[in-house]
Amino acid sequence: MKRELSNGCYDFIDDLYIENLVDETKENDIMVREIIAKSLNKEALTVEETAALLAVTNDDLLEEIYDAARTLKKNVYGNRIVIFAPLYTGNLCENDCKYCSFRRSSSETVRKTLSENELVKQVEALEDAGHKRLILVCGEHSKYTPEFIAKSVETVYSVKKGNGDIRRVNINAAPMDTEGYKIVKASGIGTYQIFQETYHHKTYSKYHPSNTLKGDYLYRLDGLTRAYEAGCDDVGIGALFGLYDWRFEVLAMVTHARFLMDKFGCGPHTVSFPRIRPSYGVTLEEKYLVSDADFKRLVAILRLAIPYTGMILTARETPEIRREIMEFGVSQIDAGTKLELGGYTSSREQEMRKEQFHIGDTREMDEIVQELLKNGYIPSFCTSCYRAGRTGEQFMEFAIPGFIEQFCTPNALLTLQEYLLDYGSPATVKAGDALIKKELARYSHTNREELVKKLNKTKSEGIHDLFF
Repeated sequence: MKRELSNGCYDFIDDLYIENLVDETKENDIMVREIIAKSLNKEALTVEETAALLAVTNDDLLEEIYDAARTLKKNVYGNRIVIFAPLYTGNLCENDCKYCSFRRSSSETVRKTLSENELVKQVEALEDAGHKRLILVCGEHSKYTPEFIAKSVETVYSVKKGNGDIRRVNINAAPMDTEGYKIVKASGIGTYQIFQETYHHKTYSKYHPSNTLKGDYLYRLDGLTRAYEAGCDDVGIGALFGLYDWRFEVLAMVTHARFLMDKFGCGPHTVSFPRIRPSYGVTLEEKYLVSDADFKRLVAILRLAIPYTGMILTARETPEIRREIMEFGVSQIDAGTKLELGGYTSSREQEMRKEQFHIGDTREMDEIVQELLKNGYIPSFCTSCYRAGRTGEQFMEFAIPGFIEQFCTPNALLTLQEYLLDYGSPATVKAGDALIKKELARYSHTNREELVKKLNKTKSEGIHDLFF
C-alpha cells in the first residue's frame, strides 16, 4: 500500500502487510519451483513470490534455491567480482544511532575530518594498491554539505600517481534535498547509496531518536526518490541486518526496489545486506542477529528476487564467510579495507575508537585478488558503463535480459590485465595470466578479436584504460 503524505514523501512500506506475508506464507514446493523458473528467466519477483522463497524450510528445496542463485549469478554476471574500497572522509555526526560508534553521544570516539591534503594521501595509497573504484563515506553533519562532498569527489578524481587513477567514485552519505543531489551529481559520481538501516517503522524509531537528522523515517525513505528526480539515475539500497527480523527486511528491500522500478523505470543498481558488527561502546541486542545459515539464505533469495541488481558483500564478514557466500549471487566486494580515518597510510592494527565498526576481513588487496583468481573468479576494476553512459534505464535495458555480460567480461579482463601489469605480486601475475588465457579460450562473442588486441596493447605496450 502506498500512502502519499502531506510532506510529499511516499510511505510505500506497509509493515502489517509485510509481517503477514512473513507469518502466513506457507511452503509450497510446486509454487517455489515456478518462482525459481521465473527468476532464471531474469524476471524480477514480486514481494509475494519472494515471501514464498522465504517460507522454504525443506533442505532439498533450499538446495534448489541455492543452485538457482548460482546459475543466475553466472548467467547475468559471469564469474566476475568487482573490487572497490571504502574511504571515510569524516566521522563527525549529528545523529545518535544506538548501534553506531560514530553516534554523537559517544564521547570517546576519536573525531576527524580529512583535510584536502590528507584526502590526497589516502587516495595515493589506494592507487598504489591498484584500486580504481572508491566509495566515499561520511557522517551526517552540517559540515558535510553537498559542496563538501562534491569537492571531495573532484579531489579524488584529480589524484594521479604513476599509472594509478580513480575512475569511479560512489557516495554513501546522508539523504539530501533535490538541489543538493544536483551539486553532488555534477561532480561526476557513480552510485549514490542510502541504507534505510531498518525498514520496520517501530524499530527505526527505537534506534534513531526523533530529535536527530536521521530520526525522520520518511525523509530517509524518500531520499533515493529525490535523488532520481535530481538526475541521479544510479542508486543503491540496503538494510543493516540484525536490527529486526531479517525476513521482513528482505521483503521491504524488494518492495523498495519495485517501487523505484515502477516510478522511474529503473531499479537500484546495487543492493547491500551488511550484518551488524561490534562497535566501540555499543552493546548489541542478540534477538535479531542473523546466523550464518540465514545469511546464506537471504543472499540467495535476494539474488533471485532482483536478478538485475549488483549485490555487495563487505569486509564486515570474515574471509571464510565471504568465500562461502560469494557464489550465491555476489557481484561486488571491497578489498584491503581500512575504516579508520586516515587508515590507508597507517600501519597500525584496527583501533576501535577510530572506526565505525569492527571489520572481519583485514587482508590486503593483492591477497584477495590472488585468492579470487585461484578460485576461478575474474577480479574486475571496470568502470566502463559509467564512462560510456550505460546508466539508469539504458543499463537496465542491457542488464535485465543479461546482455550486459558481453561488455562486462571483456572489460573485467582488460582491467585485470592492468592490475597484473602495475601492481600484481609474482604469484598473482602467474594466477592472473592463467585465468585470462582460460577465459579467452572459452570467450565466443563477436568482439573477441578486438579484445585480444586490446589485451596485447596493455600487456606488451603498456597502454591503459582500454574498454568496450
